[in-house]
Amino acid sequence: MKTNIVLSTALYLGNNWKFTEVWVDPTSVPPYVLMLLGDDESNFCIFDPTEGYKIVFASYSYQEAKLWLLEDEYERVEGRLLMAEVV
Repeated sequence: MKTNIVLSTALYLGNNWKFTEVWVDPTSVPPYVLMLLGDDESNFCIFDPTEGYKIVFASYSYQEAKLWLLEDEYERVEGRLLMAEVV
């Protein structure tokens, strides 16, 4: 059941994201990059661009997604890309 929630959230976010953040693991060479997408309905997914944008984590809380990244020593790249700026 949880898999269905994650997949539906990811599909929704793919078309309805409000912001994206880039997070890097500075200890790997070259730095490993993950992307955090969120919307205004508290859906957050972390995607791995090197794995075909596979979902590596999904949550209904920005704080929980951020803590997941920080636990693995990822650091947020300064700034945030807003959907409104792209469209």
